[in-house]
Amino acid sequence: MPFGLGPTELIVILIIALVIFGPSRLPKVGQSIGEAIRGFRDATNKVEGEIKNSLEEPPSNGSDKE
Repeated sequence: MPFGLGPTELIVILIIALVIFGPSRLPKVGQSIGEAIRGFRDATNKVEGEIKNSLEEPPSNGSDKE
C-alpha cells in the first residue's frame, strides 16, 4: 500500500473525505489530486532527465583557458 497505509486506514480517509466534500464534489477533488500528482511526477522526471544529461555530457573545452 502507498505510504504504509492499510485498507482500514484508506477506508477511514475515504469516509472523512466523503463527509467533508460530499458525494457530488468528491470526483472533482480526486481528479484535481490526480492532476497535481501527475504534474509533480512530470516535473520530477524532467529534472531527473536534465541531471542525467548533464552528467553524461563531456565538459566543454571553452572553460579550460590557461
